[in-house]
Amino acid sequence: MTAPRSGYTLPVFACAAAIAALQRLRSSQPMAAVPVQLLEPAETAEIGIEQVARLSQEQALAITRSDPGDNLDLTRNTPIWALVEWGAVDQQEPIVLVAGEGVGRSQAGELSISRYARRLFLENLQPLLQPEERLQVTIILPEGQELAKRTSNEAFGVVEGLSLLGTSGISQPLSAPGQLQAYRQELRQKRDQFEALVFCVGENGLDLSQRLGVDPDRLIKTANWLGPLLVEAGIQGVKSILLFGYHGKLLKLAGGIFHTHHHVADGRLEILTAHCANAGLPTEEIQKIFACPTAEDGLAYLRGLDDRTGRQWVNTVYGEIAATIDRRSQAYIRTHCDRSVTVGTVLFDRQRHMITTSMIGHNLLKQVCQSR
Repeated sequence: MTAPRSGYTLPVFACAAAIAALQRLRSSQPMAAVPVQLLEPAETAEIGIEQVARLSQEQALAITRSDPGDNLDLTRNTPIWALVEWGAVDQQEPIVLVAGEGVGRSQAGELSISRYARRLFLENLQPLLQPEERLQVTIILPEGQELAKRTSNEAFGVVEGLSLLGTSGISQPLSAPGQLQAYRQELRQKRDQFEALVFCVGENGLDLSQRLGVDPDRLIKTANWLGPLLVEAGIQGVKSILLFGYHGKLLKLAGGIFHTHHHVADGRLEILTAHCANAGLPTEEIQKIFACPTAEDGLAYLRGLDDRTGRQWVNTVYGEIAATIDRRSQAYIRTHCDRSVTVGTVLFDRQRHMITTSMIGHNLLKQVCQSR
């Protein structure tokens, strides 16, 4: 059986396009690929350049195309453009990164980019500049706004497109057993340091949790391997786990679905509807929630119902969902390894607002936050 092929993360291709565009500003020589220093890991990748053109003496444009390897990644074959232009004389920073069309922005309008991705651009481009030169790099993802609708970016305050996220240049196949083994190894190492750990499904959750003060050394990225890693936590003697995430993903755990990739199972609206029925919502309201296109739309309907009736359906329904996630997660661990682990839950919505925290989750959040 052939091992799954790794690829590169989105910032690597965006950086490659910027390098190619800068080189075209200086030279008319054709180029099929450019080297990118990945930094994490410390190696060089040759990234293919699909097209590059000098638009004027001041501007050049280059295009690459995303290749995440054998990941189930919606950015596969996505074109990435970099428009590079000489900066103004009074530009303070040597390199300014700008979010173009299809690239995510924060609510404040700033480019949504991870620390690693920013460092990737600066450390690859700055050596190519003369001391007095200034550069502006505009990243454009022509398909970004449409692709972003299929992500949970808005759950973490990112609007208008895809973020340039990642902590590494390598895109490992998250469904591969080798990746699960890497997560298990990380868990074992952190088990020796902390009694309480925090599980986040993806990069957005990792970033948001740190902004809220969660100790980054306690964080474990799980991807969609929540079930196996909960069991591993039990086997390794972890005392408690805080599940920190977007409600549209963690809802599945309330229904007993512990591998959360949508290719495996969904059921989110069914789970939300069942909890609404159990909470005593009128039948006609339950039917409307069940007919919602997404769980996020179901949450919005519940909030509207609260506004119209003065009730607290969101608190009631989601409070029970969070408590159910706690119970089912703890039971899942006991069933598979006969160990007891305390599990708490924090759920957020698309606007970066906390929907609810289970009672256990509230106590664990205070324990794992640096500033609390």
